[in-house]
Amino acid sequence: MSLKILSLEASTEACSAALLHQDVIQECYQLAPRQHTHLILPMLESLLAEATLKLCDLDAIAFSRGPGSFTGNRISASIVQAIAFAMDIPVVSISSLQCLAQGAYRELHATQVLAAMDARMNEIYWASYRLGDEGIMLEYDPEQLSDPKQFPGTALSDFIGVGSGWDHYAELLEPQFKENQLQQCYPGRYPRAYDVALLAAHAYKEGQVVSAEQAVPVYLREKVASPKCS
Repeated sequence: MSLKILSLEASTEACSAALLHQDVIQECYQLAPRQHTHLILPMLESLLAEATLKLCDLDAIAFSRGPGSFTGNRISASIVQAIAFAMDIPVVSISSLQCLAQGAYRELHATQVLAAMDARMNEIYWASYRLGDEGIMLEYDPEQLSDPKQFPGTALSDFIGVGSGWDHYAELLEPQFKENQLQQCYPGRYPRAYDVALLAAHAYKEGQVVSAEQAVPVYLREKVASPKCS
């Protein structure tokens, strides 16, 4: 069966949507901070129109659930919930960090990746991944929120670093790794809906789906804003 999965990603400054149809993934992507609300729905509509599909034709809808931008994650979750409820279709929730790692494998051929995103407040969201037998980047170190000055480390032997965490905190992170453990950094990379769709297809076939009400963002941090001065 050829799956039809619509996916969206809005957890960073970049915004994207993708459609898996007839075993091909088409994507709309734009680096546009604070414009996600205006961009994401037209992207979804454009992809469906080009493929001459309607929402009712979809097998599932997928989204990057975070961690990342609180606003972006909420936008994604609300759109996905609305479509899933209306069409009575399942949701596939994918980690934005896993998307980063999958993109690094797809475009850079990296098989071991430490994905790190700037979490503000002098912290990073991160997780590490290794390539599995089916071409899917599998979690090695779980998602967590850390102080880059006190990074807990990873047992990965040799890996590349991707994501905005390396842009902001590379000077703090790099000295904490063993010699030759970190091969190279690629800071200017963002999660993409293309990889959400790719990962979602694999997860869907494995039965890893949730209902609309279970499609919620993952923040890794309860506090969403700096405390105000009294």
